[in-house]
Amino acid sequence: MEEQREALRKIITTLAMKNEEIQSFIYSLKQMLLNVEANSTKVQEDLEAEFQSLFSVLEELKEGMLMKIKQDRASRTYELQNQLAACTRALESSEELLETANQTLQAMDREDFPQAAKQIKDGVTMAPAFRLSLKAKVSDNMSHLMVDFAQERQMLQALKFLPVPSAPVIDLAESLVADNCVTLVWRMPDEDSKIDHYVLEYRRTNFEGPPRLKEDQPWMVIEGIRQTEYTLTGLKFDMKYMNFRVKACNKAVAGEFSEPVTLETPAFMFRLDASTSHQNLRVDDLSVEWDAMGGKVQDIKAREKDGKGRTASPINSPARGTPSPKRMPSGRGGRDRFTAESYTVLGDTLIDGGEHYWEVRYEPDSKAFGVGVAYRSLGRFEQLGKTAASWCLHVNNWLQVSFTAKHANKVKVLDAPVPDCLGVHCDFHQGLLSFYNARTKQVLHTFKTRFTQPLLPAFTVWCGSFQVTTGLQVPSSVRCLQKRGSCWSQASYSVICCLEP
Repeated sequence: MEEQREALRKIITTLAMKNEEIQSFIYSLKQMLLNVEANSTKVQEDLEAEFQSLFSVLEELKEGMLMKIKQDRASRTYELQNQLAACTRALESSEELLETANQTLQAMDREDFPQAAKQIKDGVTMAPAFRLSLKAKVSDNMSHLMVDFAQERQMLQALKFLPVPSAPVIDLAESLVADNCVTLVWRMPDEDSKIDHYVLEYRRTNFEGPPRLKEDQPWMVIEGIRQTEYTLTGLKFDMKYMNFRVKACNKAVAGEFSEPVTLETPAFMFRLDASTSHQNLRVDDLSVEWDAMGGKVQDIKAREKDGKGRTASPINSPARGTPSPKRMPSGRGGRDRFTAESYTVLGDTLIDGGEHYWEVRYEPDSKAFGVGVAYRSLGRFEQLGKTAASWCLHVNNWLQVSFTAKHANKVKVLDAPVPDCLGVHCDFHQGLLSFYNARTKQVLHTFKTRFTQPLLPAFTVWCGSFQVTTGLQVPSSVRCLQKRGSCWSQASYSVICCLEP
C-alpha cells in the first residue's frame, strides 16, 4: 500500500510539473500571438510609410518635369508668336506696296511717274518683307522632354522584402596592431547594396585562439560604422589578446556575427612594487605621492601579511590577468625598502630582453623627480643614477633648476625644455635606454651600454607626485628613429656611452 501511495505521489508530482510546463508554453504561445500581431502591424506601417515616401518622391519628380515642360512650351510659344507678328506686319506692308505699284503702273502717262516709280523702288528696298527671316526660330519638336521609365519600372517590380545580411569575413592580413591602435578590416562574402551600417564588438582576454564562451571581460560595442574597416585608438593593452567580431545591418535587421578572431596585443605591462618604496612614498597602483609625514610602516606590513593591500605580492597582481614569469617575487621585506634620501620605488616586472616602452607624467611643482631603470641589486640607500646599477633622467626644481641624465654618479646636463610627460624606451639586447618627450617623440637622451642583469623600471620623487602609464607598445616613430640610428648619431641628441667594466 505504501509503495502504491509513493508511486502515486511521484505521478502527481510529474503531472504537476508537466502542467506547469504546458501552462508556461501556453503563456509563451499567447505572448507570441500578441507579438505577431504587434510586429505585423509595425512592419505594415513601415511598408506603407516607405511606399508613401516613394510616392512623394515620384510626385515631386513629376511636378518638376511638368514644370520643365510648361516653361519650355511658354518659351517656344513666345518666340513663335513674336515671329508670327513680325511676319504679319511685313506681309501687310508688302501688300500695301504691291497695291501702290499696280496703281502707279496703270498711270504711266502721268508726268510724276518717274518719281513715283523711284519711290516704289526705294520702298521695296527697305520693305520688312525682304529683311525678314523665313525660318522658324524654334522647333515644334518636344521629344527631348519625353521619359522612359522602363528600367525604373523593372526595378520597382523587383522590389522585395529586405534579406538578412550575410556574416562579414574579417581580413586578418589587412588588419593591423600598432601604436596602441587596432585597425580591423573586413569584407562581405557577397555584394549587398542594402547594408546600412556595421556593428563591431571587441573585448580583452589573456587566452590565445578562438574566443571562449565565458570571459571575465564584457564585449565592448561600436555601432554605426559605414565603411568596411575601423580603427580603435588610444587603447591600453593590459591583457595579452583582443577578440573581435563584426555584423552587418540593413534598415530592418542585423545579420549574424562574423567568425570571431583573436589578435595579439603585445605591450609592456607592470605595476609599482609598493614593498620596495621609501616609507615617505604613498603608492596607489601606478600613482605615487611624496608624503612628508612618512608612511605607516606597521600598517603596510600588516597589509602585506594578510595580502589585502596594494603591497601584496606582485605575483598575485591582476595586471594582464595571469602572473608573468618575469614578475619580481616579493622578496623585499621592510629592511630592503628604500630609505634615507633614496625616495625610490621600483616596478614589479623584470626586463631581460626585447623592447619595452612606458610613460610617466610628473607634477611640475615636484622639487625633484627621476625616471629610469635599475638592477634589482640597487642598494636601499642608493639614489638613482649615482651608482653603476641605475640609469635615469633627473629633474631638479629645488634651489637651482636642472635637467640631467645620470649614471654611475656621472651627470650630463640636457639642453632641452623639460616636458611634463616623459617616454622611456628600453632595448635590452641592444643596450639602449632612450628618453623622449612623450608628446612630440623628440629624443631627449640615450644611454648606450651593455646590460648584464635584468632591469626594473625605477622612479624617484621628492616633494611631489607622478603617474605611470603602462600597457603601451613601442611607438612606430621610436622604432623608426632607432633603426636609422638617429638616437645617437645626430648632433641634436646627447649621448653618453657607458660600458660595464
